[in-house]
Amino acid sequence: MLLLVGLGNPGKSYAGNRHNIGFMALDAIARAHGAAPFRRKFQGDVSEARIGPERALLLKPETYMNESGRAVAEAARFHKIAVEDIVVLHDELDLAPGKVRVKRGGGDAGHNGLRSITAHLGGAYRRVRLGIGHPGDKALVHAYVLSDFAKAEKPWVEALCDAVAQNVEPLAKGDDSLFQTRIHDALKKAGL
Repeated sequence: MLLLVGLGNPGKSYAGNRHNIGFMALDAIARAHGAAPFRRKFQGDVSEARIGPERALLLKPETYMNESGRAVAEAARFHKIAVEDIVVLHDELDLAPGKVRVKRGGGDAGHNGLRSITAHLGGAYRRVRLGIGHPGDKALVHAYVLSDFAKAEKPWVEALCDAVAQNVEPLAKGDDSLFQTRIHDALKKAGL
């Protein structure tokens, strides 16, 4: 079983925030793959879906970003999911808006959600880095990630989340390179 985790903050006031693009992408995956309705479990919202031949547990931690690791660790322990079978979708300041990169392991680059997961499980999980761009000044980062995407940004955000959902099967199979290529091709085809 694969554990797909979307990072974000719970509640309507955060729903459209840049920091919540992980939740948005996971919701798109759930819709595209006929997942059961989300239910409360493991300090988060959980569902299951079949992604190609793989069974996947979908998790949106409801612990707020800084404590995401508690929910991820609880779900992984309960289902006996190895750290290598955990994939975390999250916002990435150091990538241009709409760009996607996958990496296995590494540092948290100042991302509190990743820091929490690493503290609870170690760093061997895969990260799907969803580019949101940088505000240009480190002092503006906190307000930037906790602000909503602008109306003009909605088309690329929706296209990115849809591309992730439609092309997640190679990711589930461990073919990160093919997943990235398909996302790039889908966004290029969409004119983004």
